[in-house]
Formats: sequence, structure tokens, C-alpha cells
Amino acid sequence: MKTWDAVIIGGGIIGLSLAIALRKRGASVLVVERGEPGREASHAAGGMLVDCLLETPSALQALATASAQLYPEFAHQLEVESGMKVDLRDNGTIFLPSAEHLHHLESAALLATALADLEPALDASDCPAFLLKERSVDPRALTAAAWKTAKNRGVDFSSGDEVTDVIVAEGRASGVKTTRTEFHSAKVVNCAGAWSGQIGCGQIAPLAFPTRPVKGQMLCLVMPLRTLLKHVVRTPNVYLIPRSDGRLLVGATVEEAGFDKRTDLATIQRLHKSAIALVPKLADARILESWAGLRPGTPDALPILGATLTPGYYVATGHFRDGILLAPITAEVMSAVIEGRSPEHDLTAFSPARFQS
Repeated sequence: MKTWDAVIIGGGIIGLSLAIALRKRGASVLVVERGEPGREASHAAGGMLVDCLLETPSALQALATASAQLYPEFAHQLEVESGMKVDLRDNGTIFLPSAEHLHHLESAALLATALADLEPALDASDCPAFLLKERSVDPRALTAAAWKTAKNRGVDFSSGDEVTDVIVAEGRASGVKTTRTEFHSAKVVNCAGAWSGQIGCGQIAPLAFPTRPVKGQMLCLVMPLRTLLKHVVRTPNVYLIPRSDGRLLVGATVEEAGFDKRTDLATIQRLHKSAIALVPKLADARILESWAGLRPGTPDALPILGATLTPGYYVATGHFRDGILLAPITAEVMSAVIEGRSPEHDLTAFSPARFQS
């Protein structure tokens, strides 16, 4: 019977990045994915690498900043090993904050003339604007590159295979049970996103890790000119994320709707109108697609990272809106924890123990 050093439950960007990190250090790894790798929250994400204090919980700030700093090398390695582009952009973000956020911003407001020079198509001259040094990435290209890199490095995959339970033998995790079969390993890592809490583990009942799906609806436009918008634009009502190929993502809602991934026409139309209000020339843009994704939320809005009360069982989930941003640092700290090394960052605030008795 084949066994692995580690079985990772979930093939999103968190699971893929961790699989690559463990494989680099010589571990044999199997990724078990209920659908297709990279086709859930990672596929639906916008890809803004936001690590500012306004939108990142204070307990998460150090990890977010560290991960943002890792991104250029992280993206470069994936591109080199996969031969695929991930469209990492560093043009920055134009932030048009609400009045309540203004006093938190230390940067000087851009003058209307400077804003017009930066983004001539943007109709926001009456708003205070701030230029933030943030990057963005195409999550679909990123996960595709990570999947190919993992395969090239010898990571094994079982797709279309839903994990129902972690197998516990003699008091420690020893593999996973799926709807089709069983896989055996010395260690198990739950990276199943919004589905993480549905997986049982011996004495740990399902939902012991209270992740929940938080729905986000988005649409994608084809800009009439590829360079119509160069910067990411964030407002309290909508954000716009340009891609290098001329696509523009418009998002996103935050909805408590269970596992419902259907889009709502009125919501998509509202996002579309908000985009046109910011950039009037988008009235000529073609709608390419719309979709909804399920972000993994937690009760305290913090990820769950670390070892569980069951030896050999680990969790890396609950990244909510920051899964793309936190992928490189999660892979780094979790590979350290799994291998018994001390991670470079304090993970106390993210311990699974805060939800286990």
C-alpha cells in the first residue's frame, strides 16, 4: 500500500503552495481535491495583494506584510518552473476612501491634476485619492502555474475526490478517508477552505474548525483599450483590477449565503454601473463573464494555522479575502510547523486550539 509523508486536503493556492514547499524539502506529498485544483476560492479571487492597516486585521498585519514582500520571488519561481505567466503587476492602487477612513491615511492626498495624469479615464476628481504601493496578480494564472509546478516536482494528485474524515490510528493522524477510498500518510494538512469544518477527525467533531463560506460576486469586462486603466482602483463600493491582456475585474460582494455560488443579475448590474460611474468609457466595454466564489471565513476573521490537538494533523485554512496574498507566507510557516521547525512568525493568534476544547 502506497503511503506519503503528507496528505494535503484541498488544491487551492494555499494547498498547492504548501505542497510545493514540502516537496522542495524532500517530502512525498499527495493533494486530495474535491473538484479540480484551483477552481474554488482561488479561481474566483480578484488578486489584489492588499496589506494595508485599513483592511487587514492588526493581528494579521505582520504575516500580510511579510507575504507581500515574498511575492516577487514567489511569482518568479512559479513562472520559471511552470513556464507560465502569472501577471504580477506593481503599478499600485488608487484608493478613494470613505470619509471615516481618511484620518487613518498618512500619505498625502493626490491633487486632482496628478490623478488626471495617472488615470485620465478615471472620473474621480472630486474625491480625495491616495496612491498605495500594492501589487496585483491574476489568481487563475497563479494557481495554474502552481499546479503545473507541483506536478513537475512530483506532487501526486487525486482530483474529484472529497475527503470525509481524517483517519486516526493509535492516537495520531495516519491518512484520510474519501468518498472513494483511503490514502495513508504520516501527516495530514487540512487546506480545504470553506469546506474545512466539514471534515471529521476521530475525537474532533466536524465543524470543530468553524470555517464558513462567504460569497463574493464579480464580473469581468474587456476594456475598449488595453491600457484604459493602469492602476487598481479601490472605493468603498467597488474595486477595479486591470489585467495586462486588457481584461478588467469588477468586484466584489461580501454575502452570507451558505454554499450558494449562483450570481444575481441585479448585483452584477450594480457592480457594472459602479464601474462605469468611475470610468465612463467602460460603457463601451464588453462583459466577458460573471461568477461567484466562496471565501473561507472564520468567527474572528483570522486564518487557522498550526497543529491540532491530534498529533500529525494540521490546519491551514480560513484566509477569507487574503488567501492569494497569504499563500507564500502560509507555505513557509506551515512547512516549518509540519517539519517540527520553529516558524519565523508567531502563530499564536491563529492556533487551531482557539476553536478546540
